[in-house]
Amino acid sequence: MIAYIAKFLKALNANTNPGEIAHGAACGFLLGLMPKDNLLWWVVFIFVFFVRINKPAYFIVLALGTLIAPAFDNLFDQIGNAVLTKESLYAFYGFLEEIPFVAFTKFNNTVVMGSLISGLILYAPVYFLARLFISLWRKHAVMILRNSKIIKVIGKVPVISKIVSIAGDKI
Repeated sequence: MIAYIAKFLKALNANTNPGEIAHGAACGFLLGLMPKDNLLWWVVFIFVFFVRINKPAYFIVLALGTLIAPAFDNLFDQIGNAVLTKESLYAFYGFLEEIPFVAFTKFNNTVVMGSLISGLILYAPVYFLARLFISLWRKHAVMILRNSKIIKVIGKVPVISKIVSIAGDKI
């Protein structure tokens, strides 16, 4: 995990395309919200490896999303219930149930469907917030942190110095 944090910090401070970092964060947030015990999660998880995104940002935000997702399970259940009980979609759901292996995606679980819909809706806002964060970080935070006495003292802590050495002294 330390290596991912170091690579993420290195990407924030390097000429890495902000869009790649932001898409990594948005994909990580999408998957972080979803329950991990279904085929749908694994399909999306593996699909992301074939897309050009910042993998450290993806894994860090995935871990953070996983931590906060249980707090929203009631909301995901309500959203999923509203989507799955929509009468006009019954024929489509019946069609999906007849396809082999689709049942393993657990799309008919209200929490899975609600978290998927929520993640898809929040993808764009998370992307734009990540882009804003990266822009502000590169313009303001780096110089402030580099010259801070507190950061210099914290940089002497062994774990932090290891992260800095992995990141290549770009922090």
